Amino acid sequence: MIEQLHQVIEEIEHRWCAKRLTVIGDVMLDKYIWGDVGRISPEAPVPVLRATHSSNQPGGAANVAMNLVRLGAKAHVVGFAGGDEDERLLRESLVSNGIVPQFVFSEGFPTVSKLRILGARQQMLRIDYERIGARPKKDQDRLIDAAFAVLPGSDAIILSDYAKGVLTQDVCQRIIRQARNLKIPILVDPKNADFFTYRGATTICPNLKELSQALHLDTEDTNVLFDAADQIIPQLDIEFLTTTMSERGIALLRPGNRYQVAAAARQVYDVSGAGDTVVAVLALSIASGLKLETAAQLANVAAGVVVGKVGTVPIEKHELIAALTPELALQPQNKIVSRDELVTRVALWRLNGESVVFTNGCFDLLHVGHIALIEQARRLGNRLIVAINSDSSVSSLKGPKRPIVKERERVQILAALAAVDAVTIFEELTPLQVILATRPDVIVKGGDYDPEMIVGAQEIQSWGGQVRIVPIVEGFSTTHLIERSQT
Repeated sequence: MIEQLHQVIEEIEHRWCAKRLTVIGDVMLDKYIWGDVGRISPEAPVPVLRATHSSNQPGGAANVAMNLVRLGAKAHVVGFAGGDEDERLLRESLVSNGIVPQFVFSEGFPTVSKLRILGARQQMLRIDYERIGARPKKDQDRLIDAAFAVLPGSDAIILSDYAKGVLTQDVCQRIIRQARNLKIPILVDPKNADFFTYRGATTICPNLKELSQALHLDTEDTNVLFDAADQIIPQLDIEFLTTTMSERGIALLRPGNRYQVAAAARQVYDVSGAGDTVVAVLALSIASGLKLETAAQLANVAAGVVVGKVGTVPIEKHELIAALTPELALQPQNKIVSRDELVTRVALWRLNGESVVFTNGCFDLLHVGHIALIEQARRLGNRLIVAINSDSSVSSLKGPKRPIVKERERVQILAALAAVDAVTIFEELTPLQVILATRPDVIVKGGDYDPEMIVGAQEIQSWGGQVRIVPIVEGFSTTHLIERSQT
C-alpha cells in the first residue's frame, strides 16, 4: 500500500511536468519487422515470416529519456552516434517526442541499432549493428563537455550503461563528481560488473544477475547477496542500492535497512526496456522528493505495465496512474477531488476506454433512496462521479437551516461507498460547470423528471451522451427524515 497515494498521484499528474532530467549513456535505435508465420522454409528448417510492417523506436539510454517524457518530464539525452541514417532516424524520433538530443560523433563507430524480427508478438531473431569499445580520448572529452553543458538545472541524472563503450570509468567519475558538486542526484543502470566504475553515485540499480556478478557470488539466495551488498555499499560511497528481482519485485538496500516490494502477477510479453522504465520512475520520484519506499513501489508498478507490452515501449503517465487506480479506489479519502483533479481523473479514465457516469445532489442526510440512486447509476458505466452542492449552495436552495450535514462530512460518507469513484463539491446552484468540464457519457437523476428539464441534458446530448432517469424509493427523502425527527 503506497502511503499518501492521493498526494503521490497529485505529484505525478501536476508536478512531474516541471522536472528536467539528463540521461547519459548508450543511445540506440530499436528497429522492428512485424509479420506472421504460416510455414517452414523448404530451403532450411526455419520459419518463414510474411512481413506486414516495420517500425523504429529509441532504445537504450534514448528509451530511458522516452520514459521520462511520456511520464510528463523534460529530458536531455547525451551519447555517441555515427553520423549515419540510423542517427538521423533516432534524432528525428527523439525531437518529435520533445527530447533534446546531444549526440557526439565518433569516427568508425556507427550508431548502435538492434533489429528485432517478430512473428505474432513473439521475438524470433535479433540482429545487432554495433562496434563495442571505448571511443578515443578526444571524443570522450567532447562527450563530457556536452554533458557538463546540460547538467546545470537538471533535477536528476541517469547514467544508462549498456556496455557499448560509452560510460568508461573516467567518463563516469568525472560526471559523478560534477553532479555531486551541483548537488544533483545521480542514478546508474549498470552493465559493468565493476561497480566501482560508478563510485559516488546516489544509487546503482542492478538486477539480481548483475548484482551477483558484481559481488562475485554464484548464488540465487537473495539473503546471501544482500548481506554481501551491505558490506560493499559504504565502499561504493552510494546512498543505497536498488535491486530489481524480476517476478520478485524490487529491493532497496541500505546497510542494516532493507525494503522489498513484491511484484504484482501480470502477463509478461516482453521484458525489453523494463529496466529503463524502472530507473526513469526512480529518478523522477527521487527528483520529486518522494520517499525511497514510495519510489520503489512506483517503479515496481511501472515495470509491471511495460512487461505487458511487446517491444521496447515506454510507459505513459496515464498508464502508471491507471495501474495505481485499483489501490486508489480502496482509499475513500483519495476519491475526494477538486474540479481540476476531477478533470484529470476523467481524462485518465477515458484514455483507458472507460465510460463515465455523473449524478449530483445535496445528499443531505444520506438515506436508502440515495444509495439506490448511486448503485443504479454505477451500473450504467465504468466510473461514477458524484457531485454535491456546497453548504452555501444547499442553503440557497433549501433555506438557512440546511444542510443538516456539512459538506466535509457529506463527501466523506459518499467516498466510502464502493460504487463511487470520485466525489467533488460545486459552489454554483447547478452542476452545469462540472458537467461541461468532465463531459460525462451518462447523466443520472432519480424521480420523475422530464429529461429535457435536467441540467446538462442539452449539453450531454450534443456530444452523444445520454440522460437516464431511475425510479426513486418511495417514502424516503431528506425532508421526510427531518420531519420525522421533529415529531
